[in-house]
Amino acid sequence: MMTAFWTHADFDDHELVQFVRDRKSGLTAIIALHSTHLGPGAGGTRFWHYADPADGLRDALRLSRGMSYKNAMAGLPMGGGKAVILADKARTKTPELLAAFADAVDALGGRYVTAEDVGISEADMVAVSKRTQFVSGLPVGEGQAGGDPGPFTAMGIYHGIKAAVAYKLGKDSLKGVRVAVQGTGSVGGGVARLLHKDGARLVVADVDESRAAALAREVDGEAVSPEQIMSVSCDVFSPNALGAILDEAGIAALDCPIVAGGANNQLARAEHGKLLAERGILYAPDYVINAGGIISVTLEYLCRTKGEPCDINEVRKRLAQIPDRLRTIWEESDRTGVSADQVADRMAQKLIGR
Repeated sequence: MMTAFWTHADFDDHELVQFVRDRKSGLTAIIALHSTHLGPGAGGTRFWHYADPADGLRDALRLSRGMSYKNAMAGLPMGGGKAVILADKARTKTPELLAAFADAVDALGGRYVTAEDVGISEADMVAVSKRTQFVSGLPVGEGQAGGDPGPFTAMGIYHGIKAAVAYKLGKDSLKGVRVAVQGTGSVGGGVARLLHKDGARLVVADVDESRAAALAREVDGEAVSPEQIMSVSCDVFSPNALGAILDEAGIAALDCPIVAGGANNQLARAEHGKLLAERGILYAPDYVINAGGIISVTLEYLCRTKGEPCDINEVRKRLAQIPDRLRTIWEESDRTGVSADQVADRMAQKLIGR
């Protein structure tokens, strides 16, 4: 007997979970809307091959809930949604597949607004926009919000790391601070470059070890294997790859006082935030520190729907507010003894009416 998906461990009263199949194009996708309490569900599309398709459902459920919390905590008038396209082993992506996905988004009539995520490019979003208006992260003019969200996500994380170093270590400078960066793509690489400019000492790792080695040379850092990065002795561990890495084994391996990075759903399970706190590790809740990208694409979308240009300075202003949100969470955590992730969750749940 098939188990109803609403008994799934990660189902959290989602408003809609839609399974999409288009045989002609080969599209298999899941669109999950967690909450539209504050506005349309906004969140990117992930294009990924899952050895077990059930992991795709898990991602869609967890990531859409994370987007509800992220958008609420960032003060955006958007709810939370996420799409997952289940790629084949060859990660075959065709115009026909993207068109079928765009039609599925359009059929929701604006309840879901999509954008880039892992495996999806700005060019893919342009293709999707040919068939639906409910898309963001499109190319924009110089000095305007929008486009590739990666650099904005990286900037927000950079601000958050500086705030964490000041809060936990009492340092107002990153000079000499040792940061282990997991993942060297658009976000992780961007974070590393910003930290390097401030004099941080960097250790980097990526599943693409040649990319990690190239970044290490660029930032005068050290490259280690993906298996080593979580146990590197450092001041800050910054996870910027895929999620669910902070489980019992991962947390036990950490040799740092701070975890602050952009990966979504870093905690494998809810109780792992408490485990970090018990070890005395300051944790920056992922959906608070990594909100830069969604801030940019949301402002782009809202401006475009009004037919107005969107000044990039408004994005920068909002990115600079991330440290204040983190400090509020950490101070409440210290005051109450409740782990930082739970403090953030309770704040977000209140904002979305739950």
